[in-house]
Amino acid sequence: MAEATRTTGTILDRIVADRRLRLAEDRRATPEAALAERRAALLGVPVDFARRLIEGRRATPAGARLRLIAEVKRASPSRGVFAPDLDAAAQAGEYAAAGAAAVSVLTEPAFFHGSIADLRAARAAFDADPDRPALLRKDFVFDRYQVLEAAAHGADALLLITALLTAPALTELIAFAREQGLEPLVEVHDAPELEHALRCGARVVGFNNRDLRTFAEDLGTTERLAPLAPAGTVLVAESAIKSAQDARRMAAAGVHALLVGEALVTTGDVRGKARELMLVDNTDASNDTDRNQQRRRA
Repeated sequence: MAEATRTTGTILDRIVADRRLRLAEDRRATPEAALAERRAALLGVPVDFARRLIEGRRATPAGARLRLIAEVKRASPSRGVFAPDLDAAAQAGEYAAAGAAAVSVLTEPAFFHGSIADLRAARAAFDADPDRPALLRKDFVFDRYQVLEAAAHGADALLLITALLTAPALTELIAFAREQGLEPLVEVHDAPELEHALRCGARVVGFNNRDLRTFAEDLGTTERLAPLAPAGTVLVAESAIKSAQDARRMAAAGVHALLVGEALVTTGDVRGKARELMLVDNTDASNDTDRNQQRRRA
């Protein structure tokens, strides 16, 4: 692949510089043949990420208006470290029990304190459950090796950041990810990036409500961009979503799903916060357990 990344003038440049060094180490430690062996040993079958974001799971609460991509996240450049002792498998299990359609696992170590082991642990937590959440590898992907690594450790999808990648690289990585059975979540920040992502083949688009230059948050980003996406595109709102009021704004904008990390990690009630963000009518709460048991028996 020709030069895959471009200079952005944001923190992405620092993260990618560090990621390149670690990528070289990862290639030496785990060659592609070893990744293929690890993937072959995975239990269960892949999950259709886009379908999960539209249809949800049997465990999704009845009446949920939005699907939830719940994130395993210990830290971020904008917030620092807020969950240093987070256990990836346990957190993913809580998200699944709360009805999340997907679990996002941050695997970037230097700035987000994640690792590929977190992705592997999250996948192992679900064993071969056919109703498990889809797993998204969230990282700064610019090389085919990272796609193979994601698949080998149990991902069903991975993040591709439009601002980070050249047009040929984005097109190639979208196609290569699909060849490996992964659906890319293609992140955009403005209208030109959205148009660019769609030209490159994006089917699932994430609108990042955080400005990577200033870290300022603005839900208006999704509200401005979502109406520009063509019918049939699966739309995800990312960042700055903390409450039911925020979720209602995103639902009104037309998104199908929310990607939420910090608000879920720091809450003392994952199930309650997940229901709030999925816009579940609380009057249905007492009936959820019975409904889900009936679905599992069906």
